[in-house]
Amino acid sequence: MAWMAWTWPTAAFFAVIALLLVTFTVLAIKFPETPRTGILRIETTRGDRLFITLLGSAFINLAWLGIVGANQPFALLVCLVYAVAVFRYV
Repeated sequence: MAWMAWTWPTAAFFAVIALLLVTFTVLAIKFPETPRTGILRIETTRGDRLFITLLGSAFINLAWLGIVGANQPFALLVCLVYAVAVFRYV
């Protein structure tokens, strides 16, 4: 990991994203899905909602870092609430 100066949290972050992609790929193969229309009135699949969640979580973390600057684990809680909302309503 020294070639990119990664820290363990950074490596864990990318490992979780890789695990999510593999999990969602297996789910898509095992349980084919049909797009659904949510509160945004666009058709989304599980993968679309995962992408929206990851993108939104990145912005939540950046905003948290810029506004609060500390206590980043609380931003994770906000991201988890956001993820539940996206998968439930979008």
